Amino acid sequence: MTELWSLPATAIAAMVRARQVSAVEVAQASLARMEAVNPAINAVVEARPEETLAAAAAVDAALAAGRDPGPLAGVPVTIKVNVDQAGYATTNGITAQKDLIAQAHNPVVESLLSAGAVCVGRTNTPAFSYRWFCNNLLHGHTYNPRRRDLTPGGSSGGAGSATAAGIGAIGHGTDIAGSIRYPAYACGIHGLRPSLGRVAAYNATGKDRTIGGQIMAVSGPLARTVDDLRLGLAAMARPDPRDPWWMPVPLTGAPVARRAALCLRPDGMQTAPELEQALIAAAERLRDAGWQVDEIDALPPIEEAVGIQLTLWFGDDYPGLVAAAEREGDPGALAALAGQRAFARSLGMAEFSAALSRRLGIAREWSLFMERYPVVLLPPCAELPFADDLDLRSPEDYTRVWRAQMTMIGLPVTGLPSLTLNTGLMADGTPLGIQIVAGKYREDVALAAAEAIEARQPPVTIATP
Repeated sequence: MTELWSLPATAIAAMVRARQVSAVEVAQASLARMEAVNPAINAVVEARPEETLAAAAAVDAALAAGRDPGPLAGVPVTIKVNVDQAGYATTNGITAQKDLIAQAHNPVVESLLSAGAVCVGRTNTPAFSYRWFCNNLLHGHTYNPRRRDLTPGGSSGGAGSATAAGIGAIGHGTDIAGSIRYPAYACGIHGLRPSLGRVAAYNATGKDRTIGGQIMAVSGPLARTVDDLRLGLAAMARPDPRDPWWMPVPLTGAPVARRAALCLRPDGMQTAPELEQALIAAAERLRDAGWQVDEIDALPPIEEAVGIQLTLWFGDDYPGLVAAAEREGDPGALAALAGQRAFARSLGMAEFSAALSRRLGIAREWSLFMERYPVVLLPPCAELPFADDLDLRSPEDYTRVWRAQMTMIGLPVTGLPSLTLNTGLMADGTPLGIQIVAGKYREDVALAAAEAIEARQPPVTIATP
């Protein structure tokens, strides 16, 4: 018999709404799975089973009373520790915030819970959510359930690890430079970075975001099926007046030409042969689904966008970022900032202003390109998933990691939606994947292309650490 915890969110919600299974039974199964596998991966760092079961019972009570509990009825989800969830500490992986208890939900949490989702726990992130690796002094080390020696990714490493291991059907993540897409890739699942303004965000426990965060950071779902990404996005994309930049754009747009561009080595990226082959195979699957796929040599700027991203991040109170990291004493956070010291110290108001202006031009170039090609297939990273803590081994390895992550760092400058799609595992368990980009607010197009590829390959398996 199929275990309830292993079912996709779409199946769980349908079964709960049809009263074929209770939300409490689903929650009990999910909690049992967490108890079985979380000690080996430390993906969920705070759980309150009694609250989980009470939330599930409320879903069942709503159904018994003839009320609609929402599209995520009874679906177990996880929440990242860098967003406010009432009654929980918004730690962001740092000891200084271990007692920073939220009084109200972040809009994305409010949206998920209002849609009938049941939170089974909060997931780990690196200190300050800075890295593509996942450990900190407060919550400890999160491991990849596919291969313990590989990073689970970051900063939503806990979400990626938990979802891959069957702890929850949908994981909440955030992404400013790959923090949804890279953990999904590294853990062998799927992750969607929505368009800027699609999912409302606001943490009452902290200050408003700086410019870089305002124009590049988003929340989105991680899941084991494309349809679950779609369901998670629909639940998350609810309006909230606390986020003035939320945009009232329909989740489904006008029909577009089924035409895609395939770029194996954008801006000269030294893409691993295994990832090139994954892209070529994905393109063939898309062609089989009736899409035209053209292999091209060049895309609008990505490498240049990396410099824009870093300028808008480090050019805004870099000394303050360093001071906070020094107070925390987290090795990963300190290394992440130290590696950019010379660059950050070269920045002034002129460079910051120029970067903000150039960001508009880069976004325009991408917008025009997407008119011709509604979908772009490109590498998620130049390399296979990194060895765990590779960025801490040497200055050369730090540089190697940041260079390999060009498509993770650069694409958020455009404001476009992008997702990483798992395309299978190598013989040694190393995940493979591709990245898919679509036009602004056309997550539906990216999801349609991803779904066409997914339908022509083996399904994502659940990892047993």
